[in-house]
Amino acid sequence: MSEDNGMNATHGETPQAPETPKDPQAPETPGVPEPSRELLESRDSVKAALEAVLMVVDEPVAEEALAAVVGLPTPTVRELLHELAREYDGYTKEGGTVPVRGFELRQLAGGWRFYSRAAYSEIVSAFVVDGQTARLTQAALETLAVIAYRQPVTRARVSAIRGVNVDSVVRTLAQRGLVEEVGTDPVSGAFLYRTTAYFLERLGMGSVDELPQIAPHLPGLENLQDFDDSHF
Repeated sequence: MSEDNGMNATHGETPQAPETPKDPQAPETPGVPEPSRELLESRDSVKAALEAVLMVVDEPVAEEALAAVVGLPTPTVRELLHELAREYDGYTKEGGTVPVRGFELRQLAGGWRFYSRAAYSEIVSAFVVDGQTARLTQAALETLAVIAYRQPVTRARVSAIRGVNVDSVVRTLAQRGLVEEVGTDPVSGAFLYRTTAYFLERLGMGSVDELPQIAPHLPGLENLQDFDDSHF
């Protein structure tokens, strides 16, 4: 007499445990290191993590990229970003009000980034102008020259020409009002930079067409004109 063990398994086969259904909203490859997961256990801690990431970026970051780094679904991160933006604008999720911050979180060019609030533009401008008394370093001069002669140009292209990372240098030049963003590259989506009217004013020129040959002034960039856009 055979015994029925209630498992209905075919003789000789080991029954398989049912698979756990996958959460369709869960990111496929969470990007949070294991030691950091304990920092993301609450809603407020996730918002703090998003602030920390946004504080170090120079260009708008897509919601998907932020969602991957904190290991949460994109809709959840989107909701938290809008919540942060409202808080900086002086509103709380309970409907109350708090002091408006001097910066704002804006969604622009397919991503999110911090910007100083327009109401304080004169104060920010005064600070930037005060910082222009210091002379530019050789690295800043060379980066400015590449932008002047290749504009409009992306930071990645400037880095490729100079052979070094120029993110901080371009940021300094922008703070001094010598270069500015002018749209995005149609292929990569990266910001394009050009020189400003203030740059021409400081040089006593009416247009970039009046710029002199670069080689005699900045050794190391003699072959700048040999770089073709198709190389990048």
